[in-house]
Amino acid sequence: MVNILQIVISLLYSQLPDQFVPSLDPKSVAVIGAGSAGLAMLKALFDLPETTRDGWRIVLYEQRGDVAGVWLPDPHLHSPPDIPETPLYPLLHTNTPVPSMSYPGFPFPPGTPLYPSHEHVREYHQRYAMAHNLTQYIKFNHEVLETRWVGNSEYGHWNISVRNGTNEIHLENFDHLVVASGNNHVPRIPVWPGQDEWLKNGPDHGPKREILHSIYYRGPERYFNKSILIVGTGASGQDVAIQVSKIATKTYVSSRHDRPPIDQVEFKPEISHFTENGIIFQDGTTCNVDAVLLATGYEMRKPFLDAGHALLTDPSVTSNSSSNRNLTTNLHYIFPLHQHIFSLSPAHPVNALAFIGLPTAIANCPSDLAQSIFATHIIRNRTILSSREELLDELAAYEHGIRQRGYDPYIIGHQLLNGTSSDYQDELIDFLKKQNAIPDDGKNYVEGWRRDVFNYDYLKRGWSCIEESGQVEEWVRDVGTEEEWADLMKRVDAWQKNWERENGIRFVADLGVRN
Repeated sequence: MVNILQIVISLLYSQLPDQFVPSLDPKSVAVIGAGSAGLAMLKALFDLPETTRDGWRIVLYEQRGDVAGVWLPDPHLHSPPDIPETPLYPLLHTNTPVPSMSYPGFPFPPGTPLYPSHEHVREYHQRYAMAHNLTQYIKFNHEVLETRWVGNSEYGHWNISVRNGTNEIHLENFDHLVVASGNNHVPRIPVWPGQDEWLKNGPDHGPKREILHSIYYRGPERYFNKSILIVGTGASGQDVAIQVSKIATKTYVSSRHDRPPIDQVEFKPEISHFTENGIIFQDGTTCNVDAVLLATGYEMRKPFLDAGHALLTDPSVTSNSSSNRNLTTNLHYIFPLHQHIFSLSPAHPVNALAFIGLPTAIANCPSDLAQSIFATHIIRNRTILSSREELLDELAAYEHGIRQRGYDPYIIGHQLLNGTSSDYQDELIDFLKKQNAIPDDGKNYVEGWRRDVFNYDYLKRGWSCIEESGQVEEWVRDVGTEEEWADLMKRVDAWQKNWERENGIRFVADLGVRN
């Protein structure tokens, strides 16, 4: 009788907005990771009305000693096979303007450069956590070792094994698990024929040849007076190439695609193989260098899920596998997921396991918050989602659409293609509005000024000119609100555009993902 009564009450309350729905079923939620995704998830959970989350137990486990995730420096030097806690290096600056990176309603403070150093971004996350009283729910220096689902497709809980700062291991149980642990942890290290022979055949005296992943890069000094080949032209590969080329004797960059030129850098196609004396590229050209730096990205792994068999690893999957119901990673892509967030594995309920922060080619903080709001309300009430079968059909249709655009979703992973990142965020929030889970304010989640950023072709060059002229403080001194930041970007872009036209200067478009 109690179960029938609960069902009836739940159906009645499902017709009301969240702010009028009391908590009928207190829940426990574990969040892993205190970077931008984990902070967003905590914020979204505690934005629920108190009556809705009354009795909920919410805990965030963070392996390190502070918030900010990838933006929190690792004070130690590491060498393989020991993996650094972050790929952050001292000279790192953002490659996108910080207003577009901000959580909605929480802009960067006045005086922040438009493309600042990593210190500004770390401090921003720390301020966000303090401003919203999030740190009291975070257990720092707690590493999640294993997560194991105990139950079936409808009911159960997560057994979570956690090691604290004194190496004590304890077990916790939670109804829901949110993985917000970031994606830049396990380096992707390709292997080519002949590379071992090349490494062994280095000079008898002096530094030996090396192949090193960019996660270990901490500055260009390592390559002073050396020749280097950088493999990959993502954001880190471009940044490292610019830095290293200033002090290396010769800098090559291996790229799959044609790229705009970089001063003092020679571009090469993909590597074919190594010989004892050099590196052979796919076009038959060669080079020989002292060092190879792999800016080749990261594997999509979640070791704590793998340890508990909640996530299977199968690198061979590169085609449509929506019929594969087991939650799987092929090291590029985790599937099957609804909206890149909820696991559709039949092992547990649809809202039992969520991922925040998997999408790439998107501004993290606003996207993380949109995903977190979506996840929070599905955790609260999974009945607002369609059936698992229908969600799997939606996923198959989404993957088919990606293929029609000429991409393999099992290779590009969770990358949002050009023109879709803002729509993706709006879609998540609009769904909740249509389900009466949140009030409909008649506005898009993604503000118009954030969409406008993708049209600012002159912005980065303009800011570089402002930095070179020493006028940064004049431009950002009194910029504090989101509207003022939006106006600043518009003015810088127009200023640089006019200057280039007046001086008859034409530039190749800035590198980077446009969406």
